[in-house]
Amino acid sequence: MNILYTGTSIIEIDRIIKSKSKPQFLSKYFSPQEMKFLMGKHFAPQVIAESFSAKLAFARAMGYNFRGCHMNEVSVLMDVMDTPYISLSGVTKQKFAAKNCNMTVSVSHCKAYATAVVVFFSKN
Repeated sequence: MNILYTGTSIIEIDRIIKSKSKPQFLSKYFSPQEMKFLMGKHFAPQVIAESFSAKLAFARAMGYNFRGCHMNEVSVLMDVMDTPYISLSGVTKQKFAAKNCNMTVSVSHCKAYATAVVVFFSKN
């Protein structure tokens, strides 16, 4: 496996607590699929922060900060084993497909911070 690109991000959970009180924050940055997932987690600030951090890490791995893409086209979800994964849609999906690679994501949080790392690696 050849690593092609890496992105990382760290978010203060207190910033998410403040942001989620704004009516448009969640609908602007999170897809309907993510909103359903977050609702199942009772919109816990640490879970929102992990997802937001993963979106930023994805953008950094792509090589830009969402120029020409939308954060709500990057869905950070969990599979049945609670392993995070990223699902893409729209123009963001097309731009990622052009890179001809796969990706993996890791998220974590503690009391004050959430962090994420996204790695793009070759398909070979």
